[in-house]
Amino acid sequence: MPSARPGPAVIVFDLDGTLLDDMGPVSVIAGQVLNEAFGTPRPKAQVDYLRTTGRPFELQVRELYPEATPFEQLAATRKFHEAKVKGAYAHATFFPEVPRLLKALDRQGYVQVVSTGGEREMAELLLEREGLGFFFEEVQGAGQGTKEAHLRAYRARWPDLPMVLVGDSRFDMEVARTVPGVVPVGRACHLPGWSITPGDLTRWGAKWAAYTLDGLPEALPGILGVPPPPEAARASQGGRHGRPPPPARPGRSGRGRTPSP
Repeated sequence: MPSARPGPAVIVFDLDGTLLDDMGPVSVIAGQVLNEAFGTPRPKAQVDYLRTTGRPFELQVRELYPEATPFEQLAATRKFHEAKVKGAYAHATFFPEVPRLLKALDRQGYVQVVSTGGEREMAELLLEREGLGFFFEEVQGAGQGTKEAHLRAYRARWPDLPMVLVGDSRFDMEVARTVPGVVPVGRACHLPGWSITPGDLTRWGAKWAAYTLDGLPEALPGILGVPPPPEAARASQGGRHGRPPPPARPGRSGRGRTPSP
């Protein structure tokens, strides 16, 4: 059922490497798993993972190792997800500008959602852990389909709003262009032995790209070609449309509430 809440646009955030500063440890884990499962040298396996990131890991494995049996592919995928939760997510933090970014977009009335190649439940737990779940209307993960499927579902829910996908990979930029009405923007990154520059992201279709998302709220009107949205009168009070967030409930992010009349 479509949300009754209006907004200037829907902002779809990728999680890993876009909101969550975890691509360094995650890529190390991926390199180790691919090395042990398929014999690829760790440095090459790590770069292969980063080169194909943006989609669920099982799809990356199928692309990188098409000759492997389904059992081998599945075993590697399971091992990666287990190690990712224990070794990366347990210690990963969100990029430092993310809380103020989400608050600024919320204050301006943007609808914010998440599309991740990981599990939705884990994404929700990470957002709740940092007190950020309240800012999001919905989270979709691997269990809800591919990133393209997420974008189409969000487009169906908010058919009259412009939509922006904020990602950190070539895949993110390209998949956004497959769904009508979705504009890609990107976070650039630099890791040992690997980098994606703003210029790379722009060549892949991004309408805006930077190493930090601090400037995104000010850039969005130009990206979308619309006037800057007025901020809610009670914005300084925090929370969705100026309301303070309610007490967190275990396993829930507070999404989908409609504003009080």
